[in-house]
Amino acid sequence: MLEFEEQRLKLQSYHGELIDLKDAIGYDNLKVEIADLENATLVDGFWDDVENSQKILQQTSRLKDKVAKYEALAVSYEDAMTLIELADEAEDISLFEEVETLVENFVEQLAEERLVTLLNGEYDANNAILSFHAGAGGTEAQDWNEMLVRMYTRWGERHNFKVKMLDFLDGEEAGLKSAVISIEGTNAYGYLKSESGVHRLVRVSPFDSSGRRHTSFASIEVMPEISDDTNIEIREEDLKVDTFRSGGAGGQHVNKTESAVRITHIPTGIIVACQNERSQHQNREVAMKMLKSKLVEIKEREHLDKIEDIKGVQKEIAWGSQIRSYVFMPYTLAKDHRTGFESGNIGAVMDGDIDGFINEYLKAASLGQLVK
Repeated sequence: MLEFEEQRLKLQSYHGELIDLKDAIGYDNLKVEIADLENATLVDGFWDDVENSQKILQQTSRLKDKVAKYEALAVSYEDAMTLIELADEAEDISLFEEVETLVENFVEQLAEERLVTLLNGEYDANNAILSFHAGAGGTEAQDWNEMLVRMYTRWGERHNFKVKMLDFLDGEEAGLKSAVISIEGTNAYGYLKSESGVHRLVRVSPFDSSGRRHTSFASIEVMPEISDDTNIEIREEDLKVDTFRSGGAGGQHVNKTESAVRITHIPTGIIVACQNERSQHQNREVAMKMLKSKLVEIKEREHLDKIEDIKGVQKEIAWGSQIRSYVFMPYTLAKDHRTGFESGNIGAVMDGDIDGFINEYLKAASLGQLVK
């Protein structure tokens, strides 16, 4: 039947991309590497070194996940092709909708997996640390800053990533002056590195009794979480460590003990803080991770080809420097100024539906088509 033949031809047109994907992820090499890692777990004394054994198990899990995703994609191709052949042979038009759905799902999954192959930077597989800072504009900008924190939190939850608030400073009336969150999951930094920059909001401010339209700005800095084995020396004498009570202006967030930690790296002036872990020791540990990430970033700036791999270019938090605009009034639109990608469903975007922006950035960056 013509309908099934069209679906067969459509599906077959993607077979070459499926084969290319297998080569791109190094499927055969992954299988060998997994076998080697599993053999390592059988060596006497493997479990004596807990830290090393955990790293190997985590690496094995990541590689197995990559292999499993490709194999599931290959199976979905075969399943769709088999159903097409059976339905065509039986001339059962009632199966057309199911066939069409299978083909569409395969094409979408293939596109997603091909996108992952673009995440080949040195730190792309790492967890991400996001710092948020409200621009000028007082309460309105601070409220916008909190809205962005919520948006990326929702994005992380959509991808089953672990999202944790590390530090925050409440606004004077509402919102957040600043915040730091971590998003833990494979390729979190690879996806989110595109989000570094200034984000602009246009809306009728709920804090303006005259109902006037306001423009607000907030900046986001995205860094990879650096592993403990990264070779960078931080001398104790270069650190100024302060402790304080965690929480904002008051209420349930405030602790009675000074468990929050602020670390200043004296040679560079970098300041990091963490207050949301249970103990001062844990807060210091997380803050040191954040500091290490920032210091590695500075170190990598000596190599110009690595700058964009670590952190997007930071600009002034003001008009003309934004990477994306979010318009609530007089119409609804979110538009990325680097790729031209836009969405009119501003509600979905603010609920974390930003994959379209991220995907278009990665594609454009790989082709050298970003607007400067």
